Amino acid sequence: MALVLHAGNTNKNGYKALIAAEFSGVNVELVKDFEMGVSNKTPEFLKMNPIGKVPVLETPDGPVFESNAIARYVTRLKADNPLYGSSLIEYALVEQWIDFATLEIDANILRWFIPRIGFAVYLPPAEEAAISSLKRALTALNTHLASNTYLVGHSVTLADIIMICNLTLGFNRLLTKSFTSEFPHVERYFWTLVNQPNFRKILGEVKQAESVPAVQSKKPSQPKEPAKKEAKKEVKKEPAKPKVEEAAQEEEAPKPKAKNPLDLLPPSKMILDEWKRLYSNTKTNFREVAVKGFWDMYDPEGYSLWFCNYKYNDENTVSFVTLNKVGGFLQRMDLARKYAFGKMLVIGSDPPFKVKGLWLFRGQEVPQFIIDECYDMELYDWCKVDITNEDQKERVNQMIEDHEPFEGEALLDAKCFK
Repeated sequence: MALVLHAGNTNKNGYKALIAAEFSGVNVELVKDFEMGVSNKTPEFLKMNPIGKVPVLETPDGPVFESNAIARYVTRLKADNPLYGSSLIEYALVEQWIDFATLEIDANILRWFIPRIGFAVYLPPAEEAAISSLKRALTALNTHLASNTYLVGHSVTLADIIMICNLTLGFNRLLTKSFTSEFPHVERYFWTLVNQPNFRKILGEVKQAESVPAVQSKKPSQPKEPAKKEAKKEVKKEPAKPKVEEAAQEEEAPKPKAKNPLDLLPPSKMILDEWKRLYSNTKTNFREVAVKGFWDMYDPEGYSLWFCNYKYNDENTVSFVTLNKVGGFLQRMDLARKYAFGKMLVIGSDPPFKVKGLWLFRGQEVPQFIIDECYDMELYDWCKVDITNEDQKERVNQMIEDHEPFEGEALLDAKCFK
């Protein structure tokens, strides 16, 4: 009998077991056409979990409910599974962070979220307490992640899987950029892991909430007063409002978006798309064609060049994690595609790997809207290129052409933003 998971395909608690299964090579089938409020009320389901909560895992030896227990069961199906660490102390730390993810992160996200969507009574003091507790937990998590890539050891464990699944609800529905910017290491950790293949396969593309949901208030029930017989009163109808007044009460038409400040700069002789086409279409003699063409096109008055260096290279101990980190950064830079071109190099044949980059930006500074919207920017040190310095100019040339060795070291990978 195959393992069958009873849950909806958007249930973050069901994701825990599915991601653990991907890492462990275990086959878990998600039941088809599961409908919350219907499927979990059937007699067959209630035999597996008498209180009708999801998820539930059907196994050859009987059902298992509670999402963390299910994820642990799936993980244990693989002998000596690294998701549980490689020593007794790592096993204990995995369990420690699972509890933390459940009691400090998930519980407080739910205490904030559930009343806002009308599934519990909304009380402002209770919400303030939930947010305060969540911030305290995220501060502790941020401190830990300042010197750790993962919660335990040097690779993904079950603690990371459960933590990310719990954070996903928060990032999707509540935790706006302005909120999470206080916790840059949590941001880096979250976006790095959700873009790893085994996470992304289950979670899909994760997007951050742009605003906190408006309160759908559920008011406390009031005791009913005894019915009183009253004489029927004539109800006076209000005269219909004039159409002009009705129109005035409608929402104002949305105002056009303000222009990006970079669009207001004086025209530049450099056409960014032409450079990107030249870069993409040059297959041979790259230095003579593309690099020379870049300097022929480059407008130092309309554009500026910047070197960037990742601040936490000591953390880059796992190659695919480092590559995913850079890939996630480039994905989040999509908002700058009209105004930027970039090269990111992952350097070294052995860990820790170095991450360095070259960026071409419209204007003379790193654009403020990118700094505001892309949290990765603050994870790098930025230095403006002095094009009158021949050594810096040659470094630009080598980064554009993926020169190897670069600064005496092999290239693990080179990625381009264009």
